[in-house]
Amino acid sequence: MRKFKIPPLVEAAAEAAAVRQARLTKPLGSLGLLEDAACRMAGIQGSATPSASNRWIVVAASDHGVTEEGVSAYPPEVTAQMVHNFLNGGAAINVLARQAGASLIVVDAGIRSPVASGSPGFRSTSAGRGTANFARAPAMSRGQAELCVSNGAEVAEELGENRAHIVALGDMGIGNTASATAITAAMTGTDPALITGRGAGLDDAGLDRKAATIRAALELHGPDPDDPLGVLSLVGGFEIGFLAGLMLGASERRIAIALDGYIVTSAALIAHALEPRSADYMFACHLSAEPGHRVGLDRLGLEPLLDLKLRLGEGSGAALGIMIIEAAVKLHNEMSTFEEAAVSGRVRGDP
Repeated sequence: MRKFKIPPLVEAAAEAAAVRQARLTKPLGSLGLLEDAACRMAGIQGSATPSASNRWIVVAASDHGVTEEGVSAYPPEVTAQMVHNFLNGGAAINVLARQAGASLIVVDAGIRSPVASGSPGFRSTSAGRGTANFARAPAMSRGQAELCVSNGAEVAEELGENRAHIVALGDMGIGNTASATAITAAMTGTDPALITGRGAGLDDAGLDRKAATIRAALELHGPDPDDPLGVLSLVGGFEIGFLAGLMLGASERRIAIALDGYIVTSAALIAHALEPRSADYMFACHLSAEPGHRVGLDRLGLEPLLDLKLRLGEGSGAALGIMIIEAAVKLHNEMSTFEEAAVSGRVRGDP
């Protein structure tokens, strides 16, 4: 797998943006995380007046062999069915993409039943027809893990050619919260029992079964957190590897990355372990209802923009996030400064 060359943020641009924030007609810090987002977008783009007008959403889908262990409330065929729903424009992410004015790409990263579509927004970059059951064998070969990452980087190259400012990332894959939990546990050293959630709606018995399956798989494989590709190959998913590669490729091209929930954040843990600088380009758009999501975000050093108790996936939280980031950038660029508005600034020394 090739070496990714991720540039540092342009500190001079971020600092110039912070100076502008201090002169806008508002109390300093009164827009909270919106101010931080605007300044980080400045550092990403190398401009004190950044843009978020060219917005994209990429949803990657794959099937997971671990569903054989009863870790999901839904059958595996739902993955392909939902992909068809995305391509027909009927899912939540389609509604939000239209609301955000974002271009949507749907990717078959490894669906069990091949999807045939002539949609201009569809990409087939399959690394296999669903992963193996990681409770019994490695989810994929190391070569497949590398292929997933490379496939994601290729779509990032396409986004770069289209001069994307920001990309929101989403996922679809029945059983993928089990992979996300196994990855998060392996990469952070967290007891899987503490971070296993209900996914798409498991009952108590199903939740216990899922946690036990993940714990046993980690004991079976012994994934090494210092070998992120190894972790991906042992307990990951094709869509997770694809999303990690897309993050790395987007970072190379100074494209901001809007993270969705638990599954996308587990991919971010892989990307960050491969190239730590990639986290500088990531925005945590929301805090999922899945208990392991906060653990992943803490490891990445990211603060979520929203907490709406979402657990849908599809990129739904990230789609909302790119609208917030666009608002942050517009406030930064379009508000008047105290001097322009002839408004008196804060008197120094006043409480």
